[in-house]
Amino acid sequence: MEAAATDLAPVAPAQASGGVRGWSRGWVLAFVLLVLAACVLPFVSSNYRVFQYTMVLIYAIALLGLNILTGYSGQISLGHGAFYAIGAYATAILMDKFGVPYWLCIPVAGAVCLLAGFLFGLPALRLEGVYLALATFALGVALPQLLKYKHLEEWTGGVQGIILTKPEPPVASLFGLQLNADRWLFLFTLAVGVVMFVIGWNLLRGRVGRALIAIRDQPIAAATMGIDNSLYKSLAFGVSAMFTGVAGGLGAVAVAFVAPDSFTIFLSISLLVGMVVGGLASITGAIWGAIFIQFVPNLADQVSKAAPWAIYGALMILFMYVMPTGIAGALRLAWLRVKRKPRRDSAAG
Repeated sequence: MEAAATDLAPVAPAQASGGVRGWSRGWVLAFVLLVLAACVLPFVSSNYRVFQYTMVLIYAIALLGLNILTGYSGQISLGHGAFYAIGAYATAILMDKFGVPYWLCIPVAGAVCLLAGFLFGLPALRLEGVYLALATFALGVALPQLLKYKHLEEWTGGVQGIILTKPEPPVASLFGLQLNADRWLFLFTLAVGVVMFVIGWNLLRGRVGRALIAIRDQPIAAATMGIDNSLYKSLAFGVSAMFTGVAGGLGAVAVAFVAPDSFTIFLSISLLVGMVVGGLASITGAIWGAIFIQFVPNLADQVSKAAPWAIYGALMILFMYVMPTGIAGALRLAWLRVKRKPRRDSAAG
């Protein structure tokens, strides 16, 4: 996995001494400018586009969580949509049944999924490769049916689901710009996304990230060096589920509706597609993958109303053929070539 070397390259001592581990001033400035540019988007776009941008941020958080598990620790999951559903339902039940504020439901959803993922990861330690993939696939298939169970209808709403009300912004305007529910949810999701990506960056750029990659590539050597493979694998499941649960909670608030049929196995497959297209073991790849799974199906539908999924499949094949390391990996290689070209020119001169 070439992308793994991309995001976890050795960090220079001068950089490591900075405020955030491994962040140079240039990267921090670029990150701040990107966030500021994103803050402008909801005020120059229609409400529908703002909703789509919000979903991109939500999917990016979920894909980062899945990448922690599959890209960095090497554990294949075909059922991460189940953790997304758990986070969504935890948020919906707290808001609908108990009147808990939406902003407080998000960390609770993450905590619930952290526990659920850790507990699921314990028995999954005995499974590897396709067997683990089948176990997670079973989880993704079974959970929507469980949510329809008649004895749980009082909490889950059964097949009808739970209808929520979109939260109104706390203020009518921000710096003279008018706020509505969609714009406010985008800004709120952006703030949560920034926090989650900073947490993920620090986690994966440090000791934990190196341990996960060592377990993925050489588990026997990692154990010999004193790394507790079982503990790190279970924690990877828990942390991955936490990220996905936070995304699920945000998704429930943004869509203002949850139902079992919204979290079919197709959601899990879409998350896996987004992770691979964006780039395995790549933090920035989560953003590119989220853009792909949000906008490419719509693009395919516009190209062909008769066979949109044929277009979608063709685009996936094209992406994998042109960019086998994902979008993030391709951009990384292009950047390295651009950097090397001036050096070659100066050496030739």
